[in-house]
Amino acid sequence: MKKNILFIIALLALSFPTISAQTEAAAAVAPTVDAGDTAWMIVATAFVLLMSIPGLALFYGGLVRRKNVLNIFMQVFILVAVISVEWVVIGYSNAFGSNSIEALKPYIGGFDWAFLNNISLNDLSPYFISHSQIGLDGNPIGTIPHIVFIMFQGMFAVITPALIIGAFAERISFKGFLVFSILWSLFIYNPVAHWVWSADGWLYKLGALDFAGGTVVHINAGIAAIVTAVMLGKRRDYKRHAIPAHNITYVVMGAGLLWVGWFGFNAGSGLAADGLAGNALMVTHIAAATAALTWALIDWFVDKRPTVVGISTGAVAGLVAITPAAGFVGVPGALIIGVVVSVICFIMVAYIKPKLGYDDSLDAFGVHGIGGIIGAILTGVLATPAIQSAYSGAAYGNFHQLWIQLLAIGVTIVFSGIGTYILFKLTEVTVGIRATDKHEAIGLDETQHGETAYNNFD
Repeated sequence: MKKNILFIIALLALSFPTISAQTEAAAAVAPTVDAGDTAWMIVATAFVLLMSIPGLALFYGGLVRRKNVLNIFMQVFILVAVISVEWVVIGYSNAFGSNSIEALKPYIGGFDWAFLNNISLNDLSPYFISHSQIGLDGNPIGTIPHIVFIMFQGMFAVITPALIIGAFAERISFKGFLVFSILWSLFIYNPVAHWVWSADGWLYKLGALDFAGGTVVHINAGIAAIVTAVMLGKRRDYKRHAIPAHNITYVVMGAGLLWVGWFGFNAGSGLAADGLAGNALMVTHIAAATAALTWALIDWFVDKRPTVVGISTGAVAGLVAITPAAGFVGVPGALIIGVVVSVICFIMVAYIKPKLGYDDSLDAFGVHGIGGIIGAILTGVLATPAIQSAYSGAAYGNFHQLWIQLLAIGVTIVFSGIGTYILFKLTEVTVGIRATDKHEAIGLDETQHGETAYNNFD
């Protein structure tokens, strides 16, 4: 009996390492949700939504005249609604999915994830930045649920066409605006997002750096902004100088909400709660603060007084420019980016726009387009291996990265410019796009929505 017991004990002892090894192997190939990463990404998603409503709505709404403020709010709000639906129906699949046609894979995703088909509640994100786990198929996989990644990226898809609103404010019909915006999201935003951020994208494979949307969001929207502003024509009473904002308090509140929301926009783009997210948070704040301070000082020097609209615009310019660089530069890079973008965007808004005479109503091109270009270029210059060891810019001897950045910028400008022109003309000949002279004179709040923002009732 004793011999049998000893034999069993010996057998168990010998088998323990094997059982232990099997357990370790199972743990290695059974990825799980990281609660910290997931909680942070849910918060970051909410922050990015905050940028659209109420952030951008207040910022743009305060800059227009009182007869058009509700129209701006409605335009932003309807895009949150309609682009969110477009995103889950087809947008996400086109932007981040893989195409079954091999020749199209680098340029646009397919339809495997249309209506979020083939994506379950327990699936982990196939996309990751900071760190990953090994999936059951042996490939790296993220630490957050796939549906959280989809929601996070959906907020980017929402705000990008909303940025264009600043270029054609106060003179576009609501029907034309809505049709154009949907078409633009489908045929311009989704392909560019696929090129730069999808694992199949040709610019992604080439090594283009765009941490949170300098190219995909700001250059893309900024170029669409200048094209639509020129094609739509000037406001009837535009005289080469800015029309005074009707509510600067709204502008400041909007800029503040954008600043806070941008922490989710940039720090969330690392897709994890870690040091990279912390760095993105830091440089985002420092670039915005530096740009705001720089713009205020320029205002003070040029016009003899610092303005609230100026410091708000400067902060937004800094936020735009740091967006592509947030995961690749440190504090010195953020300081440089903040100063450079404020100086150049101030010149664009205060001198170049009046000189050329185009009516970019709220400086969507002057701030987002130009700021995005500056940020993308400086990412190629200032990216430092101290933040992510795999990446460096021209300042660290890697001039090839600067060349790739310039290529990505150029391609995005051409594609967005030509595509926007075509979609604008298509909208114009089908449903119309310019508000009538009468509607523009009365105001778009009343003529497009039957409402007024301010009532003179006792």
